[in-house]
Amino acid sequence: MEGWQNERVPQSDFSFSIGKRLGETVPAAAGLHGRTGTICTPHGEIRTPAFIAVGTKATVKAVLPESMKEAGAQALLANAYHLYLQPGADVLDEAGGLGKFMNWDGPTFTDSGGFQVMSLGSGFKKVITMDSAAASEHAGADDRVAAGKERLAHIDDDGVWFVSHLNGDRHRFTPEISMQVQHQLGADVMFAFDELTTLMNSRGYQEESLERTRLWAERCILEHERLTVSRAGKPYQALFGVIQGAQYEDLRRKASRDLGAMNFDGFGVGGALEKENLGTILGWCADELPEAKPRHLLGISEPDDLFTGIENGADTFDCVSPTRVARNSAFYVPDGRWNLSNARFKRDFTPLMEGCDCYTCTHYTRAYIHHLFKAKEMISATLISIHNERFVIRMVDDARAAIEDGTYFDLKAEVLGRYYAGSR
Repeated sequence: MEGWQNERVPQSDFSFSIGKRLGETVPAAAGLHGRTGTICTPHGEIRTPAFIAVGTKATVKAVLPESMKEAGAQALLANAYHLYLQPGADVLDEAGGLGKFMNWDGPTFTDSGGFQVMSLGSGFKKVITMDSAAASEHAGADDRVAAGKERLAHIDDDGVWFVSHLNGDRHRFTPEISMQVQHQLGADVMFAFDELTTLMNSRGYQEESLERTRLWAERCILEHERLTVSRAGKPYQALFGVIQGAQYEDLRRKASRDLGAMNFDGFGVGGALEKENLGTILGWCADELPEAKPRHLLGISEPDDLFTGIENGADTFDCVSPTRVARNSAFYVPDGRWNLSNARFKRDFTPLMEGCDCYTCTHYTRAYIHHLFKAKEMISATLISIHNERFVIRMVDDARAAIEDGTYFDLKAEVLGRYYAGSR
C-alpha cells in the first residue's frame, strides 16, 4: 500500500463542517456525539443531521424527483448493484451521471453494491434481521441461506462472484470494479466495497470478514484515486469507508481506527446492528472515527432509531422504508403508523395528517387515497410515499433545529412518546 497516503487527489469540491454539538446546547448530553453540520458537494449542500431518501434504481419508487425536492429532500441515494445490472453504469456515465440521468440537481449518494450482492445472494432480499434473539437461533451459521433459496453469491479474498437476480447471468464484483462502477454512476458520495455480515455469523467469521473489508478498503482508495486523476474533468466524488464488526466492541473500534486512519472523506456504519444496542455500537464507532468527517448510518428510518442515531453521532441516514410501507397503504402520523386500507377511512375526508405541509396532505383526503388503494390505482403509492418521505425528512430536520436551540431531548420525548403510544 505504499504511496496511497501521499498521493492526495483534489477534494476542494467536498467538505464537512461542524455546526453545534449536542453537548454544547444541552449540557446533560455531554459525552454524546450528536452534532449539526454541513456537507458541501459539487451539487449543493446538505445540512445535517439529514435523512437521505433512497432512489434505488435512479428513482424514489413512485415519486418524481421534483416531488422529492418539494418534500424537502436534500440528497438522494441510489443502488450501485441494481444500476450496474440495469441499465448499466456506462449508460449513466454517458448521460452525464446519476443526477443528470434522473433529473435531480441536488447531491447524490451511491452504495457499493455489497449489501445487495450478499443479501440477495443468500436469498434474504433487502431485509436482514436486527433482532438478536431471532438471529441467535442460527448463530454461527456462516453459510446460511434463506429457506427455499440457493446461494447466489460466493466470496473470496479478491471479491465476490454473484448471479444476477434478473436473468441468472454471472458477474464479478471486486473493490476495483465497485469503484469503476460508482465512478461511472457519478454520485457525489460513494461507499467502499465491503463484506456484509449478519448477527448469525460466528465470531471467527466476523474477524476474518473484518480483515477482508479492511484490505478491500485500501484497494478501493487506490482505485478511487487512480480514477479521480484519470477522470479529471468530472466533479470530485467523495469516498466513504464502511465500518463493520457486528455486535463486538473490539471489532467495531478496530475497524473504526483502521479505516479512520485511511484517506476516506467520511464513513458509513452498517452491517449487523442489534436494534437494542444501536446507540452503543454507533457510539463506539464515533469514539474512534475522525470527528471532522461525516458519518452515515446505513438503512435506518424508524423514529426511535433516528433519534438514537442522531444523538450518538450519525450525520446522515438512508432507508427504503417510507416508500416500501406506502405501497402497502401504511402512512405515518404523529400517533404512529396507520393502515389506510382500513374500512374506517372510507368516508374520512381529512388529510393523511392534519397540519402536514406535503403535497398530498394539502390536496387529497384519506377517503380518496383509500379508494385509490382499494381500486389498485398506482397513484395511491405515489401520494402516500410523498407524505411518508416528508414525514421522516421533517422529523430529522426538527431534530437538527432542536440541537441548535437546545430543545433536543424535549423534542425527542414528545415525538417518541406520542408515536409509540399506539398505532391503529
